[in-house]
Amino acid sequence: MMKLTREGLKDREKWIAAGYSLPEFDREKVMENTKKAPEWIHFGVGNIFRAYQCNLAQKLLDCGKSDKGITAVEGYDYEIIEKLNRPYDDYSILVTLKSDGTVEKKVVGSIMESLTLDSENESEFSRLKEIFASESLKMASFTITEKGYSLTDGKGRMLDAVAADLENGPSKPVSYIGKVSSLLYTRYKSSATPIAMVSMDNCSHNGDKLSAAVKAFAEGWCERGLADKGFADYVSNPSKVSFPWTMIDKITPRPDPSVYEILCADGVSGLEQTVTSKNTYIAPFVNAEECEYLVIEDSFPNGRPPLDAAGVIFTDRETVDKVEKMKVCTCLNPLHTTLAVFGCLLGYKLISEEMKNKALLKLVEGIGFNEGLPVVVDPGIISPEKFIKEVLYVRIPNPFMPDTPQRIATDTSQKLAVRFGETTKAYIESDSLKVSSLKLIPLVFAGWIRYLMGIDDKGVPFELSPDPLLPGVAEYVRDIKLGDRVDSSKFEALYKNKKIFGVDLFEAGLAEKVTEYFNELIAGPGAVLNTIQKYTL
Repeated sequence: MMKLTREGLKDREKWIAAGYSLPEFDREKVMENTKKAPEWIHFGVGNIFRAYQCNLAQKLLDCGKSDKGITAVEGYDYEIIEKLNRPYDDYSILVTLKSDGTVEKKVVGSIMESLTLDSENESEFSRLKEIFASESLKMASFTITEKGYSLTDGKGRMLDAVAADLENGPSKPVSYIGKVSSLLYTRYKSSATPIAMVSMDNCSHNGDKLSAAVKAFAEGWCERGLADKGFADYVSNPSKVSFPWTMIDKITPRPDPSVYEILCADGVSGLEQTVTSKNTYIAPFVNAEECEYLVIEDSFPNGRPPLDAAGVIFTDRETVDKVEKMKVCTCLNPLHTTLAVFGCLLGYKLISEEMKNKALLKLVEGIGFNEGLPVVVDPGIISPEKFIKEVLYVRIPNPFMPDTPQRIATDTSQKLAVRFGETTKAYIESDSLKVSSLKLIPLVFAGWIRYLMGIDDKGVPFELSPDPLLPGVAEYVRDIKLGDRVDSSKFEALYKNKKIFGVDLFEAGLAEKVTEYFNELIAGPGAVLNTIQKYTL
């Protein structure tokens, strides 16, 4: 049996014979270099990090473009470090699941040190302070989810841990960003050497979210006399501390049992999945799609690792924003949401399975190519048309990607305005296009209202996905049954809600069209598929 450890990987021939790519660098030497003069520290040791950022670092090490690895830090679920990193000497297996059915297996060993962001653990927190005091440190990157940057709860109230940290100062904080800010304060006190704080989370203007959170602590501590006055100036000066925007795109689902079976059949032992006490699904392997994009604003005041040699695109802030809008408003997210809404209504359990339905394929092709591309925000560095083709013909149909319509349908009321409303507004504002020419985006609006009934196309009830506006919006369809007909006045207040649709559907001239589509969708069992086919085939 093969073991994923430093000792187990000494038998390289056995691993290579089983089809695994192995690190091509002197790991002991790289580890020594990294610990002496760290350049890259990363917070958030989840699947996206191990599938993407760790592999980027390994590519640089393998080709000799870098002689430093990554220091990995987990600040939310310490069990990941205890159960996933250290027992395997910080190695993991990246399994790339390709749409053509092939599988690539790669042992990744670019993490040179793993730590917990635990201010109660004196040795670990002291080591983190040492790293942040190192003038060699160029970048701290983050994949901690959008929620990780928030200092308030869902109702806008400051979190107790944040309030306590603001009052107690940087010596022993307990909140996530409080601890990160404390480490930055250590750097400021040591040498005030510049650094880039790089959010790589999948949310718009992510650098601003991290910046706002860190500055809140710096200013709060300075105002209370708990930190030197110059600290707030340090984190507010982009030539000292930068907060670049980034756009990241790569699907990395939780560890899949079928992948585990593949690895076991190869003779690799000890790869069992674990669920931590914080309900994190982890395993020594990570499965991911082949496609990946990382676009970063090139703002690194202390230099940066040569990640462009591994495929990362560095550009200006405006272009990062355009790439984000291209993806979210036209080339990916609207197509996903369309498949989520109609997938739930048609009883699909996997998004990939929907792509075998000719009507659904034509529907998302029409939304992307015919209605979206004429008004797409073109970033210039990535072709929108090529991006859509990759999404529709490589990424979404990938049978290895076990994503569900039900998961993607979560919070749809929060997504429609950006994913479809921006395109609708672009048609309204256009001199050459008419909003009345939109056929399929209004069909999605009607499909979402039909979805709110919680009755599938066979007339069978199903559970609606979580959504903060669900209690209110579901009221509009509570008394509607299959076979009924309604007029636009039934949904007047809903149609006028620009926060949901991005536009007032009456003002846009789409209310009657959406209502007519809705009536067709509720005509009876089978009406959803029949309606989609009517307007696509």
